[in-house]
Amino acid sequence: MSTQRLRNESYNDYSSTEVSPTESPSNGLDDFPSSSSYQRFGETSGTTWFQTLIHLLKGNIGTGLLGLPLAVKNAGILMGPLSLLVMGIVAVHCMGILVKCARHICQRLRKPFVDYGETVMYGLEASPSSWLRTHSLWGRHIVSFFLIVTQLGFCCVYFVFLADNFKQVVEAANMTTNNCQSNETVVLTPTMDSRLYMLSFLPFLVLLVFVRNLRALSIFSLLANISMMVSLIMIYQHIVQGIPDPRNLPLVANWKTYPLFFGTAIFAFEGIGVVLPLENKMNEPQHFPVILYVGMTIVTLVYISLGCLGYLQFGAAIQASITLNLPNCWLYQSVKLLYSIGIFFTYALQFYVPAEIIIPFFISRVTERWALVVDLSVRVVMVCLTCVLAILIPRLDLVISLVGSVSSSALALIIPPLLEITTYYSEGMSPITIAKDILISVLGFIGFVVGTYQALYELIQPSVSPAFANVTSAFVQ
Repeated sequence: MSTQRLRNESYNDYSSTEVSPTESPSNGLDDFPSSSSYQRFGETSGTTWFQTLIHLLKGNIGTGLLGLPLAVKNAGILMGPLSLLVMGIVAVHCMGILVKCARHICQRLRKPFVDYGETVMYGLEASPSSWLRTHSLWGRHIVSFFLIVTQLGFCCVYFVFLADNFKQVVEAANMTTNNCQSNETVVLTPTMDSRLYMLSFLPFLVLLVFVRNLRALSIFSLLANISMMVSLIMIYQHIVQGIPDPRNLPLVANWKTYPLFFGTAIFAFEGIGVVLPLENKMNEPQHFPVILYVGMTIVTLVYISLGCLGYLQFGAAIQASITLNLPNCWLYQSVKLLYSIGIFFTYALQFYVPAEIIIPFFISRVTERWALVVDLSVRVVMVCLTCVLAILIPRLDLVISLVGSVSSSALALIIPPLLEITTYYSEGMSPITIAKDILISVLGFIGFVVGTYQALYELIQPSVSPAFANVTSAFVQ
């Protein structure tokens, strides 16, 4: 995989989700139509509306989905789904803002395509503030920084997820039966600490990220999608059966736990980085807004349904990942393993984005002879870094909430509304639109600050309540 592409002006910010990047189109200005109407690479070789919809769904449904039942618990059985609905509407609106600003910039600058970072950079160049125009390049750097933090945060989550699920499967192996209907108490056989499980996965993930070819990674993506889809079907099949009386569940949870809900929810909704690459790959990009709203409506409904049903089914016993609450029988143990396999292969796809941003910085400073050695060495260091961070923060719920609060809120809620103001302010904006954008950014920033503080507080002084304990000890089926 060539890294020269990353050093030039046409570098595309890839999705901060699980969609694999593909070949970038030519950025020649002669290819861009002179007409004022918007057209972006309407090539016959592009993706169809259905393929784009599938990629959009794949890019927004990952590990964050499995943590939503605990998120609903942290908000309340009434406040949780309502908040997910509102957050989904706002997140989709911000995605639409990004697409609109990118289209406007493409028309104004006669560029065929701009990525997320370039959109922010050119938006700042159109700002009425001379200081922002002078420092517009920092906009691109900020987006790249948050993409790196988000993606490496995902990788940390994967380490914790793999360790927790494999640890539970191994510890329950002696008591695992073929009867998934029994309500017997399962006493797990203690094994090694979850941190040792993380270290056990480290060499295999290092070997996985040595695969630098995108076509090879697409095979892993297919395996991940199949295993995760089968697992989700089995999870839904279980949680809809025999739902207990929900009247004992609080409608609104303690306000102190709501920031943890925010971090987990925005972690799940953080798919804004995928919209511009997907739109650019379409053969009819003018239809992308409809696909965006249809796809994200499906995603929001899946989020709300799994979050509510999972919490209704397991109540106060819900854990950081709903897979940890599944019955101790071979059928659902295989579900945990299947989803874990999907997460394992997805690690390479998530790792690709920060690798493509960071590695060229080091390779550009050595001769061609040492380029491969430096490339592989940096990959090893980055994987080890995610493993160390996961070991330091072994609670899955807090890792998800912290990553969501720190970086996902910035990419999904804070930056897009401010981008709309800087892009269109000099051309005239209604006061209502400006007020709306400021309100979204302020709320996103509040969530960023409060969510980060609460997650760090829980890490420093972990709650004694089992509600927050991400344990894989004995549990009742």
